[in-house]
Amino acid sequence: MGHLDHAALGWLTPALSYAMACTGAALGLRCTVRALAATGRTRRNWLLTAASAIGTGIWTMHFVAMLGFRVGGTDIRYDVPLTLVSLLVAVLVVCAGVFAVGYGRNRVRALLFGGLTTGLGVASMHYLGMAAMRLHGEVRYDPVRVGLSVLIAVAAASAALWAALNTESPLAVTLASLIMGAAVSSMHYTGMFAVSVRVTPSGETLPGATAMQFIFPLAVGLGSYLFLTSAFVALSPTAGGPGASAPARPNQPTGTTAP
Repeated sequence: MGHLDHAALGWLTPALSYAMACTGAALGLRCTVRALAATGRTRRNWLLTAASAIGTGIWTMHFVAMLGFRVGGTDIRYDVPLTLVSLLVAVLVVCAGVFAVGYGRNRVRALLFGGLTTGLGVASMHYLGMAAMRLHGEVRYDPVRVGLSVLIAVAAASAALWAALNTESPLAVTLASLIMGAAVSSMHYTGMFAVSVRVTPSGETLPGATAMQFIFPLAVGLGSYLFLTSAFVALSPTAGGPGASAPARPNQPTGTTAP
């Protein structure tokens, strides 16, 4: 078995990945809160922003953490198309979850569907990202730890969506995002501790791109998107400010924007 190092760069990658997860969660929750206080296209746009923020935050968290992953006896490469598919899956499935909460008339049913959908999407993104990994050897998974990681993902997603429905103050959103960031990070490392690798030494060149060639630039780009979008959200009018829409709860019919 190859020796696995989950923090080859020390605490840099775990800390930075946690920060990215928290940033994506905070932005996504804040946008969801804005969406629930809006109607029509404004609500849709806020929900789309929330989905992109949470999805890219989770994806960036995963691959920033993977920058510190090493396997003794083999190099690691990543299949570029499959890695991009994992990003697309993350955003699309999270989008389904937040739209279920944003437009669901029954709050409990919306939370159950949204939490399950989003959690399974997070887990799918993680294991698609792992499937994109290329190395000299065979990757195996402990099914119990894999199942635990999926449960953590569903619980984290459900808690985040619950927080979006029940918290409005910036402080509450910040606390909820810190908790969600910890849950997402826990899901990632639980999934990683389910991994074992049987290395087969080989002199052949691995297909794909190295983490620094592909994942690092993409993660930097997505991280910049999160921070710039956070600034936009912070500077945009609140629900009670000028130009804001009238409040509308997700379990009530939406109407037209109040004058």
